[in-house]
Amino acid sequence: MSYSPKLAAALSGATLRQLAHWRKAGVGRGAVLVPEISAARPVLYSFRDVMALRTCVKLRNDTSLQKIRRALDTLRDDLGERDHLSAYRLVADNSTIYLAAPDQAIDLVRSKANVVIHEMVDVLRPFYRDGRHIPDLLRPRDHVTVDPAVRGGIPVIEGTRVPYDEVAALLRDGVPADRITDYYPSVTATAALEAEDFADYVDSYDSPRGPREAAAG
Repeated sequence: MSYSPKLAAALSGATLRQLAHWRKAGVGRGAVLVPEISAARPVLYSFRDVMALRTCVKLRNDTSLQKIRRALDTLRDDLGERDHLSAYRLVADNSTIYLAAPDQAIDLVRSKANVVIHEMVDVLRPFYRDGRHIPDLLRPRDHVTVDPAVRGGIPVIEGTRVPYDEVAALLRDGVPADRITDYYPSVTATAALEAEDFADYVDSYDSPRGPREAAAG
């Protein structure tokens, strides 16, 4: 199972424009993250990609994209670390970015040999980006969960394999929340409403339409 750019953006906190920008290499530098499923249309991200993107968004809250690219180049080229970006724990302050281990961290920007102690921040937990609340990755809503072992990580209703967007689509078609059990007996009205709320959040990542598109719509 894979994630569309819109769903990857909603679960990571990145914008669609950032995703597109991060897929491209900079001048003399590699791309921040190339989707491992498909980097060409249709662009498709993996669960590991979403994990890595959340890390990038958290880093971007505290430092510049230039420093992020520099840190990634140090990680890949100087330290020889070639695993997927989600395999590494990266944290930032206002001056540098660290590759963090349980008891120490390596400075990837200012001094490649500098080993320091640094407190980790859990990338799975909720955070804020530009005033937007980015939900917990594994539980974006109380009754909506993400598990890579269930439907490849597509958000589902807690305790089921029912995708959130299928439930939201029924509500948007006029099915009352308390009648969702007619279609999915394991989905409560509360869970259905949370699925719709999460679907609204995901749809908020749609690219804004231009004046011509709006007029045509």
